[in-house]
Amino acid sequence: MSAKNNDICSVSNTKHLLKDTYKLQGQRAQLIKELKNLGISSSKVLKAMQAVPRHFFFPIDFIDKAYENIAFPIDGGQTISQPYTVAKQTELLDVKKGDKILEIGTGSGYQSAILKILGAHVYSIETVEKLHVQAKVLFAKLGLDIVAIKGDGSLGLQELAPFNKIILTAAAPQLRKSLTQQLAINGKLVAPVGDLAVQKMILVTRNDDNDYTETDHGNFNFVPLTGIHGWSTT
Repeated sequence: MSAKNNDICSVSNTKHLLKDTYKLQGQRAQLIKELKNLGISSSKVLKAMQAVPRHFFFPIDFIDKAYENIAFPIDGGQTISQPYTVAKQTELLDVKKGDKILEIGTGSGYQSAILKILGAHVYSIETVEKLHVQAKVLFAKLGLDIVAIKGDGSLGLQELAPFNKIILTAAAPQLRKSLTQQLAINGKLVAPVGDLAVQKMILVTRNDDNDYTETDHGNFNFVPLTGIHGWSTT
């Protein structure tokens, strides 16, 4: 039995043809319970993840896997991040309505949608052409006003800086000033930083022009960030 499509960001159901069944809604509710049990405590983050159907962003042949708490391969050698990882990064960002956010690594577009439903103005940059195009088309279908950009995310987006928040969804070999300097004062950056095997989830807060606070929030495993300031692909 099919349920009505969920509204995303108050977009009328008639704006898109993607379906959300009662079965999938139930699986999503179970995932939210799992995230709570794993320590995600932000009610607004959990509410956003309940509101955004992950299967809309999932490879269609594997929708039965959409609400497992796992990362999953997508095109271009990338992945749609594990739901716990999405929730953790989003919780660390502490998104406020009206925040101007730079997402480095659009991927499937799922993280972008979570940020948007939290009330942010989202600028998302992707290096893989196919993923960029797919995400841009999906955002349009969902009526999500997200600025999707094709480019080298490792450089950030200096021409549109400063940003209240910056999120990296790929593993960076190091944190560079060229990114942290794109933060507004009191802005936050969340990024997995480390080697290719394991990364630390780092939260950087810009306190003043040249004063930053950095905290470590556990080990994670991401696909590598590419580009000038990313990992070499050769």
